Amino acid sequence: MAGIMLRSTAFNDHDMIPGRFSQEGGNVSPPLEWSPVPEATELVLIVEDPDAGKNPFLHWLVTGISPQSRGVAEGGVPEGGQEWPNDFGTTGWGGPNPPRHADPHRYFFRLYALERSLDLPEAPQAVDVHRALTDREFASGTMVGTYYR
Repeated sequence: MAGIMLRSTAFNDHDMIPGRFSQEGGNVSPPLEWSPVPEATELVLIVEDPDAGKNPFLHWLVTGISPQSRGVAEGGVPEGGQEWPNDFGTTGWGGPNPPRHADPHRYFFRLYALERSLDLPEAPQAVDVHRALTDREFASGTMVGTYYR
């Protein structure tokens, strides 16, 4: 599988996510940039916290992103993207909000280039997205941020 370079100008890979992106801060999505992708039908962005319990906690899911896009501004939605409900019960970005005094949680930002669109349930969870990605992705990129309160 081909690789996509994914990064943010707000924090580095495996560094602390600034508070303004958290639930108790401004709760705005961070800026992201990515390298050009091979010819794709669409891009999919998923942000999840695998440290939140038995199943990864879905913080942001955006499908239908234009394969010509190269990123998204702080607080924005990627070009052509459709935001889905997150596990907070709202649509769009849901910033980090781990329990107070817990170990730092990891937030995986993953971008996938797809050969064909995903078939998702009305309110997908992270496991549904990963299941739907099977045999549809041909390039991906990942970066990780951490957060604790």
